[in-house]
Amino acid sequence: MRTATMGPAERAESLARMAERELDVLVVGGGVVGAGTVLDAATRGLSTGIVEARDWASGTSSRSSKLIHGGLRYLEMLDFALVREALKERGLLLERIAPHLVKPVPFLYPLQHRGWERWYAGSGVALYDAMSVSSGRGRGLPLHRHLSRRKALRVAPCLREDALAGALQYYDAQTDDARFVTALVRTAASYGAHAANRARVVGFLREGERVVGARVKDLEAGGEFEVRAQQVINATGVWTDDTQGLIAERGQFHVRASKGIHLVVPRDRVNSSTGLILRTEKSVLFVIPWGRHWIIGTTDTGWELDKAHPAASSADIDYLLAHVNSVLSTPLTRDDVEGVYAGLRPLLAGESDATSKLSREHTVAHPVPGMVVVAGGKYTTYRVMAKDAVDEAVRGLDHRVAACCTEDVPLAGAEGYAARWNARARTAARTGLHVARVEHLLNRYGTLADEVLDLIEREPHLGEPLPAADDYLKAEIVYACSHEGARHLDDVLTRRTRISIETFDRGTRSARECAELMAGVLGWDEGQIAREVEHYQKRVEAERESQRQPDDQTADAARLGAPEIVGG
Repeated sequence: MRTATMGPAERAESLARMAERELDVLVVGGGVVGAGTVLDAATRGLSTGIVEARDWASGTSSRSSKLIHGGLRYLEMLDFALVREALKERGLLLERIAPHLVKPVPFLYPLQHRGWERWYAGSGVALYDAMSVSSGRGRGLPLHRHLSRRKALRVAPCLREDALAGALQYYDAQTDDARFVTALVRTAASYGAHAANRARVVGFLREGERVVGARVKDLEAGGEFEVRAQQVINATGVWTDDTQGLIAERGQFHVRASKGIHLVVPRDRVNSSTGLILRTEKSVLFVIPWGRHWIIGTTDTGWELDKAHPAASSADIDYLLAHVNSVLSTPLTRDDVEGVYAGLRPLLAGESDATSKLSREHTVAHPVPGMVVVAGGKYTTYRVMAKDAVDEAVRGLDHRVAACCTEDVPLAGAEGYAARWNARARTAARTGLHVARVEHLLNRYGTLADEVLDLIEREPHLGEPLPAADDYLKAEIVYACSHEGARHLDDVLTRRTRISIETFDRGTRSARECAELMAGVLGWDEGQIAREVEHYQKRVEAERESQRQPDDQTADAARLGAPEIVGG
């Protein structure tokens, strides 16, 4: 099957097709749940469309801890069903659905006490492994092991000797969350779905009580149009209540936002061959390997301010540094921090005042005829959420619909990945790229790396790395616009790549060159290039200023100093 391309022409065609004839299902929201939902619907043979007000994964789904995990801490809450479900999904993603994007990652859990804690924590991790294997999808990961203090310090020399009496090591998995969402949307488009980002739903079409579609505003070219659909699925995460408000129907539940922030530091600042998981008084803290970096997170605090750009305050950063430094022999300082990002979890409210205790289960409802709402849940279980949402939607269709088959649908770039990985040295010899570059491309694009290599073959200068962000090739910037739906500089520097959090300059030194590379695909003139660069620089400065503020209110006000860029 030919993989769909999501360039400017394809976006325009998708918008035109959605306005042309009634769809079976229209999905609103381009995060992981919305993208998973449109793929589920398309692979059942339904005519489908998806619209996203900003960029794919621009909300919660690009600002997570990048983990695909069962949720070890939910065992302590006795939420066995959620953990079992998540572990099955983790195995499917590792083994079948996205082996190019989802990778095993080891974690070390330091033990503070001798005797009882090793028994208590060890029992939990053993159960975690057993549930993984019993799911039939967990045999690809090593089992946990017990380590003495000496062995633990051998794999994690960064730890203070007095910070542990021993340790447990276990495995979970991780992914680039934003790239994963883009792969979901491209895969759905390959099965016939129409997809458009920067297309905002501004109202819903009604016939009596029934929702029969949506009014959509094209934020790039301007103008509004109607998309008619037999069923509309609201998958807008923390914006669920706002979207429901467009039909004056909130539904049976309320979605509450919890803010989590993460720090990114260079790999050489923490001397360890394994990730770390630490207990805090409120939750857990992860130190996660991320290429040539570490991701440290996360916080868990209520957020009722701007949802599009949640801000990290100085207090948030100090909280993470204090907790991670409590176990490190060489403490981290503000000067070690390359990047900071903040995201919002969509939690189902009503169970507890503390956000760390709110439910990570998901809920599907049919508040009015013609509209399904899906909310809550966690990144790892997006596919189950999507299945449940489509199952509910098809009850309102007037014809029989096939059952969900996404367990057996590899994402774009997954088919043949293992064989291409085994041949990476030959690919390096053929293309003249270093084998490490080929590995980088395979782990970001899977077998679709061939499309990036084709760009380089046609224009050899695109095989050069970006001078100020040399993990990435120039071809990847062009490809983000020609194949992956990037419309603005922020899309490329923040989501198609991670330059915005992986460099001390936050991507400002790469902004001009990237904008010039994008211009050829998107048809920008010099004026638009300058506007894109200026907007990005203002965004970075607003984020830096917010991170100097003492609390959420002042940080939010500072972050809002950089307006959204609209239009192309």
